[in-house]
Amino acid sequence: MGVLAGVRIVEVEGLGPAPFAGMLLADMGADVIVVHRKGGTPAPGLPERSVLDRGKRSIALDLKDEADTAVFMKLVARADALIEGFRPGVMERLGLGPESCHAVNPRLVFGRMTGWGQSGPLAHAAGHDLNYIAMSGALWYGSAPGQAPMTPATLVGDIGGGAMYLVSGVLAGILQAKTSGAGTVVDAAIYDGSAHMMNLLMALRQSGGMPETRGAGLLDGPHWSRTYACACGGYISVQSLEPQFYAEFLRLMGLEGEDAFQNQYDKALWPDLTQRLASLFKTRTRDHWAALFLGSDACVAPVLSPDEAMGHEMNAARQAWLEVGGVLQAAPAPRFEGKEPPAPGLPPVRGADGAAILAELGM
Repeated sequence: MGVLAGVRIVEVEGLGPAPFAGMLLADMGADVIVVHRKGGTPAPGLPERSVLDRGKRSIALDLKDEADTAVFMKLVARADALIEGFRPGVMERLGLGPESCHAVNPRLVFGRMTGWGQSGPLAHAAGHDLNYIAMSGALWYGSAPGQAPMTPATLVGDIGGGAMYLVSGVLAGILQAKTSGAGTVVDAAIYDGSAHMMNLLMALRQSGGMPETRGAGLLDGPHWSRTYACACGGYISVQSLEPQFYAEFLRLMGLEGEDAFQNQYDKALWPDLTQRLASLFKTRTRDHWAALFLGSDACVAPVLSPDEAMGHEMNAARQAWLEVGGVLQAAPAPRFEGKEPPAPGLPPVRGADGAAILAELGM
């Protein structure tokens, strides 16, 4: 039994961040019923049974059909929250917007996931992860100076700025409903969330640590805060920000006696020292460097693929990566004291739980 046992979420089938939010809620024990499109097919590039549907139950409905809409509204009447990821106005045109849903369930938290938000000049425009974080400012410090900004696909926008903010908003709304008896509407926009995630960097900016100029900040410019190519073609990450960790880095690299490396925060030295380290790291393999720094406070770690991460000794201890039914996936997170992390099950076949759910509804 997860920490959200007893919480029921209705998820309307969508793309990316909304299904991820549903998966996260299901991982934590919520009863998530995903309403798949009757006769629908997966989005391009996605499998028929997506990892994002693990732990959920599925019912297939046509939300343009009167009888199926009646089933949907019965689900809503018994739910704590609903999550959807359509463009603004789509649910209203179906007659299933917040006003209609609150009429049958005043306590419902209506979670809405969009890229640009429910209002504003771009509310109805198409976009994707990279577009939202580009305009919000979250992409600005991505990649090394002199290179085009780029971040890991979907992590900053769809997941970090989108799904995580939808989940936190839905959970906050459920808590409010328990005390006030009134539901709410959560407007989770990737544009807003990815901008909000920048506030740690804005705190550094207050003291000059992250100026607007790319490559001049503490986290995107120094020789001790970047990745380096190794002899084998792999990469190693270095981020020894604090002086004591930097000293340990220099010691293990055999550079503690070199004067040029002693002025850690001298920005004028960073380009030359970066080149020095790049040449040094190129002399050995990634695994050589990983073994040298393993367990130290130098803040150095190998850059691993998901498959490599699963085979690493860290994963043997934490089990952050799993294979279920031959599908590589990350385990549920976070973990809760006294509760075993749930073992992810196979995603449901589209509509597989329809009969059971209808029986629960007395239909």
